Amino acid sequence: MKRLILAAGLAAGLAAGAAQADDALKAAIAGEHRSAANKARDAARHPYETLTFFGIKPNMTVVELVPGGGWYTEILAPYLRPNGKLIAAGQAFVPEKRGGMALKAKFDAAPALYDKVVPAVFEPPATYQIAAPNSVDMVLTFRNLHNWVGNGEDALKTTFREIHKVLKPGGVLGIVDHRLPASMTQDAKASSGYVHEAWVIRTVESAGFKLAGKSEVNANPKDKADHEKGVWTLPPVLANKDKDREKYMAIGESDRMTLKFVKQ
Repeated sequence: MKRLILAAGLAAGLAAGAAQADDALKAAIAGEHRSAANKARDAARHPYETLTFFGIKPNMTVVELVPGGGWYTEILAPYLRPNGKLIAAGQAFVPEKRGGMALKAKFDAAPALYDKVVPAVFEPPATYQIAAPNSVDMVLTFRNLHNWVGNGEDALKTTFREIHKVLKPGGVLGIVDHRLPASMTQDAKASSGYVHEAWVIRTVESAGFKLAGKSEVNANPKDKADHEKGVWTLPPVLANKDKDREKYMAIGESDRMTLKFVKQ
């Protein structure tokens, strides 16, 4: 009986911990530090559902690859700050790298949010200074993989092997990217910004990962991936500006795959 009571108490404690973690993530997403423009895209990017699907926890060491302007960083940094660790791996924080310097300025302007974020260098196909081997619980990349395709298939596989190195055994790689319908041809450089889901899965698994799950949380059946200027025709870029603006706004953001891999 004592064992049953202890087990029940432990299960209740774990459930409470999970609820607290969810509340912390919701708080980070709802935080006043996020811009109105970024919050407006939550309906298209589904940060809570996406991160929950990947299995993020507040005590993890997480790498965000190519944070860009920091859309997801605004959520990850405060969420991981108390008990976890966020590594922002992209362009080096040096004057020659404008992207890296822009992110550094964002961090410097809000130390209460970003003072514990660790910068790292991730510049495929040549430079991978992400983290120590077997030291990371989760690596996340949002709408970046298509940019690496033009480096060539061998270079892309090297990129995923380098990611594989830094993850702990059983660590998670989460990928979100624009999905090309299987019936359409993908060019060697993914110049439209769209890639085949099945091809992504094969390529990542060839680097030592195993697909652990797929989610349709970021799917958009209205997007047929046949736009004049590729994915950038759609919001938020709207590459055609006012030309057919209402049409593309009605479609919304791209149809995206959301894939969870585990290091074998």
